[in-house]
Amino acid sequence: MAEEKFDVVVVGAGPAGSVAARFAAENGASVLMLEREREPGIPVRCAEGVSHAGIAPFIEIDKRWIASTINVARLFSPNGEHAYMYNNGTGYVLERRLFDAALCEIACKKGAELRLRADAIDLVWENDQICGVKYRHQGEIKTVYCDIVIGADGVESRVGRWAGMKTAVMLEDIDTCYQYTLTNIDLQGDSVDFYFGNQISPGGYIWVFPKSQNTANVGIGISGHLAKNNPPKKLLDEFIGKHFPNAKKTYEVCGGVPTANTLKEIFRDRIMLVGDAARQVNPVTGGGIVQGMIAGSIAGKVAADAVKEKRFDKKFLKKYKKEWDKRLGHLQNLHYALKNKFFQLTDEKFNNIVEICKSIPPEKFTLKELFSSAVKGDPKLVAEIAKAFVVSKFK
Repeated sequence: MAEEKFDVVVVGAGPAGSVAARFAAENGASVLMLEREREPGIPVRCAEGVSHAGIAPFIEIDKRWIASTINVARLFSPNGEHAYMYNNGTGYVLERRLFDAALCEIACKKGAELRLRADAIDLVWENDQICGVKYRHQGEIKTVYCDIVIGADGVESRVGRWAGMKTAVMLEDIDTCYQYTLTNIDLQGDSVDFYFGNQISPGGYIWVFPKSQNTANVGIGISGHLAKNNPPKKLLDEFIGKHFPNAKKTYEVCGGVPTANTLKEIFRDRIMLVGDAARQVNPVTGGGIVQGMIAGSIAGKVAADAVKEKRFDKKFLKKYKKEWDKRLGHLQNLHYALKNKFFQLTDEKFNNIVEICKSIPPEKFTLKELFSSAVKGDPKLVAEIAKAFVVSKFK
C-alpha cells in the first residue's frame, strides 16, 4: 500500500472535530477525519441543549435536527419552589445524531475526507516528533502520516495521553452522569428545567430537556467525589418516580462529563486538543457543544496557517491557546469559580436564591443575576465576577 499523507489528521468527528476539519480544509489544508463509530453522532451521550447564538456562526439552522425550541428556563429549589429565567436568548434541544452528521457533511464539502469505523490506537513518531496516527480500520492496522494531529476524541481522550499531555482531572472536576429519554410525560414545551438540592443531586443538578410535548431527556449529574455514596441512577430513578410516575424509557446513557477548567496544556509540537479532550466544557452546566465548535474553528485555522508557513512547532501553535483564552478562556475561569461556589451551597441557600430570583422582574432576570445572588456574602468572588462580566460582556 502506498504511503498515505495528509496535512492534518483530526481524531474524532463530533462537533469539535468536524468544525476543526472544516476550518483547516477551507483554509487550504488537506484533512482526514478518523471516526471510530459507524457514523458521526453516535452513541448520543449528551443532554442535547445548545443556544442559537452559539451554533448560528457555524451552521445554518435546520428544523430536521431541532427537536424543540427553548425560550425560558425554570429553576427549582429543594423546597419545590421555582423561578422563571428569561432573557438568555433562544435555545434548542437537538437531535444530536442528525446535527453531528450535518456538521461533518459541511467539513467534507469543504474538502475534508471522513473515514468511519477508523479507531485511532496510537500516534506515530519519528525523531521524537509526532508524524502521524496509527489506526484500526476494516480489520487492519493502518498508518496515516501528517504534519499536525488534532485530538477531538472526547472526554476519554487518548490522543492527549499518547502525546504526553496531562489530561487527568480531579474527581470533583468530573461529573458522573446518567440520563434517560422519557416519553409519556407532560411538559411545558418551551422550557428547560433544572432541579437543585443536596438530597436529589449533591454537587450537581437534575435536568429536564423537552424534545416534544411528551418526550424529554431527563438526567442527573453528580460531582465525581460524591457519586460513590450517592448513586446517580438511584437518585434519578427516585426523581422520575416522583415527578413522572407514568413515564416510559426509550433510551438511557451514562458517562463522565468534565467540569474542570481548560487543561493547562492543550498544544504541543504538531498537536492540538479541542473540545472535551481539552476540557473545554462549561464547568457550571457541563455543556460543551458550542465551546468545542469555537475551539475547533480556532485550531483548524491555526493548523491551516501552520501548513502554509511550514511551522509545526509549539511556538507557532501557541496561537491556538492565545486565541482560545481571548475568546472563552477567561469565561472558563469565571465559570469554574462559580461552580466551586455554587454547588457547595446548602439547601437553605438554594431556597433563598430561588426566592430572590422570583422577586427579580422577568425582563432583568439573567444568569448574571442568578449567580450574583448565589455568591452574596463573598466579596472577593463578587468582585471577580463583576470584573469578568465587564470584560466579557457575559449576559
